[in-house]
Amino acid sequence: MLHTVAAYDRIGEENAFAVLARATELAASGRDIINLGIGQPDFSTPGHIVEAAVKALRDGHHGYTPANGILPAREAVCRRTLATTGEQVSPDNVMIMPGGKPTMFAAITLFGEPGAEILYPDPGFPIYRSMIEFTGATPVPVPAREENGFAFSAEETLALITDRTRLLILNSPANPTGGVTPKSEIDALVAGLERFPDVAIMSDEIYDVMTYEGEAHTSLLTYPSIRDRLIVLNGWSKTWAMTGWRLGWSIWPDGLIDKVRKLAVNCWSCVNAPAQHAGIAAIDGPQDAVEEMMAAFDARRRIVVERMNMLPGVTCITPKGAFYAFPNVGATGWKAKELASALLEEAGVALIGGPDFGILGEGYIRLSFANSADNIERAADRIGAFLESKA
Repeated sequence: MLHTVAAYDRIGEENAFAVLARATELAASGRDIINLGIGQPDFSTPGHIVEAAVKALRDGHHGYTPANGILPAREAVCRRTLATTGEQVSPDNVMIMPGGKPTMFAAITLFGEPGAEILYPDPGFPIYRSMIEFTGATPVPVPAREENGFAFSAEETLALITDRTRLLILNSPANPTGGVTPKSEIDALVAGLERFPDVAIMSDEIYDVMTYEGEAHTSLLTYPSIRDRLIVLNGWSKTWAMTGWRLGWSIWPDGLIDKVRKLAVNCWSCVNAPAQHAGIAAIDGPQDAVEEMMAAFDARRRIVVERMNMLPGVTCITPKGAFYAFPNVGATGWKAKELASALLEEAGVALIGGPDFGILGEGYIRLSFANSADNIERAADRIGAFLESKA
């Protein structure tokens, strides 16, 4: 048998892709499947963005680019950051990335090693814990509790920091819960972090524009006291419906940016050139499509909450951000993953069981409302019929 590095046995997966594959298989066999599992906008990339990539190809942008991205793309990120946060960022601190996950990979591998501890949200995006375990570091879950609207608690988070803590991962608006942490809680966290100057922070802000009911996103960039140890993850995938373009960005402090540039040189070389030109067009072009998409998500969000709360044994708090709801299914009598699997196989509705997002995900399922209102209504009907038939 081949001898392989043990660290690779510790790598987990993002089960949403496994559910997508099974849903696709069932659909190919003739089943009518409603997919509320994958975290992907069901809108097309706006036309002017597509045309910018086509023009870039026609203009001959076929070669390598700098590992940190072309300067116009990094400057566009700086303009967008100033517009959304009020903060000035230098293009020298921006990395153009092939999606959001490479920023997670880079940040976690920079700080993760045996003996180190890394704090991450639970329930949270599964790749956080997967990559922490890959490095040999100890993953320490930071609870996001339903009674707090799935926001993190500053007090609870700070109490988890030890002399072995190297990195704290934050995510608001949050996947999988749709929780948005209020500014008052972030203020308290940042004030407390001043007692721990050796702890780096990675703030996953990929859903930054996706808030509802006047809820404001608070970027960690707005806190000067932590800027020298702050990594901000963001990108084009969610805001402009560009998941398949594999295009993200991150902002790094002076002491880390060259380390990440070297990682890019050794790993992915650079992000493909026409995609970067598309990214510039997304930031600088009209935002009508983004506004229309957000209005649609808001309408669907209201349908989801209303319909989930009508189901037997199900309750659902109103998500304040992203495009996910995290219904509580504890009173149905089902374990969450078993319920999600049965709903896919028997009712033709694809959802993700909460335990795929962490220990505290038991009793919940993730529902993406990145699907049409009609399909959400149909899915709710099917879930209701299934639960009633099993009562």
